[in-house]
Amino acid sequence: MREQQKKYELTDEFIEHWSGKKLYRIRALVTFGTVVAGELGGFVESEKNLDQSLSGNAWVYGDARVYGNARVSGDARVSGDALVYGNARVYGDAWVYGDARVYGNARVSGDAEVSGDALVYGNARVRSYAVISERKMIFWATNVGSGNGTLTVFNGKDGLIVTRGCFTGTVDEFLAKSAEVHDDKTKNEYELLIEVAKSRILGVKDERN
Repeated sequence: MREQQKKYELTDEFIEHWSGKKLYRIRALVTFGTVVAGELGGFVESEKNLDQSLSGNAWVYGDARVYGNARVSGDARVSGDALVYGNARVYGDAWVYGDARVYGNARVSGDAEVSGDALVYGNARVRSYAVISERKMIFWATNVGSGNGTLTVFNGKDGLIVTRGCFTGTVDEFLAKSAEVHDDKTKNEYELLIEVAKSRILGVKDERN
């Protein structure tokens, strides 16, 4: 069986994490997307952190770091001084940059952008057209609803977006769906959580105006 061509290699340059683990700078072996063969990238702990497949343009740039069980794949980008670690996944066309941190069991996908000093962690799910550049531009609550799952509300390019399980949509769409499928207790719980999320996230937007 023919061995798959590798997209990048780990160089001898490394930085040492406070835990003692080494993170190695990567170098592109082939040209793909906007990355040129020979170009240096950011730091990973091992090849499990960044997809080697040439079917996608996933890349870690600059001084960004991806380590632990975290994985970057698809056409996702991690750049600047961003950190992705724990069991986090960044995929699709997602972009994590600046001083942003994504960790825990968090998932960032779709066309989402996470930047600035934003933190995405725990069981948060950020996808679609998210634009998160500050910590208060995302809100989530865990162990909620009939399935004891995680509700995530975040700032999108065209308004607030809600994710819960396999659902992704606007606040109005979510509340309408909740009223349709949930009992009064669960519906009221979600309504209260949405109001808290609006207060947190839209409050940040109002302060900018």
